[in-house]
Amino acid sequence: MKITRLKTWQVPPRWLFLKIETDEGCYGWGEPVIEGRAATVEAAVHELADYLVGQDPHRIEHLWNTLYRAGFYRGGPILMSAIAGIDQALWDLKGRDLGVPVHQLLGGAVRDRMRMYAWTGGDRPDDVGAGARALVEQGFTAFKMNGTPELAIVDSHRKVDETVARVAEARDAVGPDVGIGIDFHGRVHRPMAKALLRELEPFHPMFVEEPVAPEHLPCLKQIAGGLGYPLATGERLHTRFEFRDLLADGMIDIVQPDLSHCGGISEGLKIAALASAHDVALAPHCPLGPLTLATSLQLDAVCHNAFIQEQSMGIHYNRDNDVLDYLVDKSALAIEEGFCAIPQGPGLGVEIDEAFVEERAQVGHRWRNPVWTHEDGSIAEW
Repeated sequence: MKITRLKTWQVPPRWLFLKIETDEGCYGWGEPVIEGRAATVEAAVHELADYLVGQDPHRIEHLWNTLYRAGFYRGGPILMSAIAGIDQALWDLKGRDLGVPVHQLLGGAVRDRMRMYAWTGGDRPDDVGAGARALVEQGFTAFKMNGTPELAIVDSHRKVDETVARVAEARDAVGPDVGIGIDFHGRVHRPMAKALLRELEPFHPMFVEEPVAPEHLPCLKQIAGGLGYPLATGERLHTRFEFRDLLADGMIDIVQPDLSHCGGISEGLKIAALASAHDVALAPHCPLGPLTLATSLQLDAVCHNAFIQEQSMGIHYNRDNDVLDYLVDKSALAIEEGFCAIPQGPGLGVEIDEAFVEERAQVGHRWRNPVWTHEDGSIAEW
């Protein structure tokens, strides 16, 4: 069997789908994308196709290393996202060819279903209490919310008080037993994070995510020691080597690799193993489409330290189309009582409606994250 073609589609709301085809008719799907840079990643995928066409798709580890090492320059969000989607598609193809789900190829599942969480409150968090109650009524036992809108590097304590009040509203709405993830989204700089992380302690967060931007993670040693709840990060780290250095510091309790950004299943499995060696939990990042979610669930299935899975159904970014729209069988990713069964179909366990993908690709997208500014006109972190 030889790879013959890589096909890509930009589809609403902000995703990029990839299909790898072979001379024997077997195929695999993947989702190589960086939010807001879909066209750039798409170009990288087609550049990497030069290393793939004519090759045996079953040699996944060899092909991964070819894509990562043969180009000399390596790493970063664009190249690793392109590799990620290709890797997903290769695993999907292999599972389809052998008639088994990917998790069977990785040693078999350690769980039957995965605990899931949902989003509420939007980019500038609002009405989080009502949103949280609605999610609990749907059966979720955990949810995530943005903690703050934009914050200056040194801001007023009023902003801290407003964030604490939002979290208090959410906790009051759902009671003590529901998990609350609070995403700082890299918006909180060190001087403000020092205060805010402490102030949130009485509300027992499930975790605080991206407590500072990834380039400032070393400061957690000074500002977050002794906290009584977990800290999480990883969506903007792209290789096992970046996670290795983070884990060695001992300041993060949950790693959140995005399997469309960190090199796919092959690299995600290595990151998960590294985390396990440090007794750190795994919670893959996934505000993306159905292929990223299916990929994440296949990894969750074989990782004992995986404890919860993000998904983006109904998220505020999903305008025009949502996660299940592109599936032939929408029950493959159905969430019931806050859990999703590990997909058991061949490959990633989902079947993409290619005709619908073609139709929606005619619409496409040019999604960009908001550009925020502070009162003085300087750029704010989004």
